Amino acid sequence: MASLAGSSCSSSGAVFRAREVGGNNGAFLGHYNGLRPMENVHMVSSGTKSSGFVSTSARKCRTIKAMASPTVSSPKREKDPKKRVVITGMGLVSVFGNDIDTFYNKLLEGESGISPIDRFDVSNYSVRFAGQIRDFSSKGYIDGKNDRRLDDCWRYGLVGGKRALEDANLGHEVLDTMDKSRIGVLVGTGMGGLTAFTTGVENLILKGYKKISPFFIPYSITNMGSALLAIDTGLMGPNYSISTACATANYCFFAAANHIRRGEADIMVVGGSEAPILPTGVGGFIACRALSQRNEEPQKASRPWDKDRDGFVIGEGCGVLIMESLESAMKRGAKIIAEYLGGAITCDAHHMTDPRPDGLGVSSCITKSLQDAGVSPEEVNYVNAHATSTLAGDLAEVNAIKKVFKDTSELKMNGTKSMIGHGLGAAGGLEAVATIKAITTGWLHPTINQDNLEPDVTIDTVPNVKKKHEVNVAISNSFGFGGHNSVVVFAPFSP
Repeated sequence: MASLAGSSCSSSGAVFRAREVGGNNGAFLGHYNGLRPMENVHMVSSGTKSSGFVSTSARKCRTIKAMASPTVSSPKREKDPKKRVVITGMGLVSVFGNDIDTFYNKLLEGESGISPIDRFDVSNYSVRFAGQIRDFSSKGYIDGKNDRRLDDCWRYGLVGGKRALEDANLGHEVLDTMDKSRIGVLVGTGMGGLTAFTTGVENLILKGYKKISPFFIPYSITNMGSALLAIDTGLMGPNYSISTACATANYCFFAAANHIRRGEADIMVVGGSEAPILPTGVGGFIACRALSQRNEEPQKASRPWDKDRDGFVIGEGCGVLIMESLESAMKRGAKIIAEYLGGAITCDAHHMTDPRPDGLGVSSCITKSLQDAGVSPEEVNYVNAHATSTLAGDLAEVNAIKKVFKDTSELKMNGTKSMIGHGLGAAGGLEAVATIKAITTGWLHPTINQDNLEPDVTIDTVPNVKKKHEVNVAISNSFGFGGHNSVVVFAPFSP
């Protein structure tokens, strides 16, 4: 391994406005740069003399030593059918409905799923639009009584998970003939049962603790998506959740694949689910100044890499894959949709919300994912980018990609979030489905709203119109608050 040095610098950045944080001004004033441009604001904490800025980190620029891949030929891909991981089913809940083909066809058409919020009164909100799911039905997947009780996060997860099982020909009758202790569930979420949590807190404050629902805790905690799906299907293998903000689903894919590779499971039901479009979720991200405020043109608000981008658009949904050892898939005669070659996870170790200026966390994550997959950078010709439409994040990702892929002339890169918004913990799941559909169809969906591209973005972003492209190896990137980086690698299946 070769040593790679990068610099970590505290930036002059911007800060939360004190009046928007509320409460004890200055108690939690995160140092921001790139979510939204902000003017410098003088802030004062009680009993403390202000210097004008409050930052979570006061360190100066320093050199970071990290390990990078050597410039030698890549290792060979995994050959052992017990350790090769294939995709045998997919399921989702999205702003375009619950059908995989409909979802991808809408993406190929360049249709925006962003619209005004009508789930609650947003007339006084500075952001009044989202990738809101409408007309969602859980009929046939969740019984009526439970459906009425459940937080949408778990409803989406149950429907997406069960549809993935159906797609993999793993319905109840088939599962009942299998060793369920060899089948696990790993469906993560960034925020958990936010509606259940909000309702519980409201009841506590307004009515007292005796009016808190007994479902308050169970339906709020983040592990419940995996638990409920296992309870409904009887799957007794590895079962837990991962919560790494917007990187959640990719973290789940990486962990699940390793369970299979280590022989701890034959099949894993894996992905992410999120339902944040409620006052708490939307209001919270407004307070972070992370969201686009293009209220008059919501369908043009999510515009990755465009000079006129002004923040991300909040979305919701669920994306689930059935990951299975090749040996298991062949034994039961399953259809094999694609292959998971590998993945990686790293941390920026830099800031709560800002990406590292040097891009080292992301570039090293891409490099490690390719090493895990046994492929060289030259073999990759498609990137489903994280591409949230934030000022700093979009360019940081592109710069990291350029560090790894020296020749980008044949590389295509697109942003699914330009059409469906940012699904937070579900984003990687929905984008994994889009990545795999690109592999199986030979068509890349466009990145819409590409009207005034940043000059540093020299990679083909598939602007505004779909493109025919035979995918050799694809990577899907997801990065989350806290500096959580994740990259997963998919390819067409070859026996």
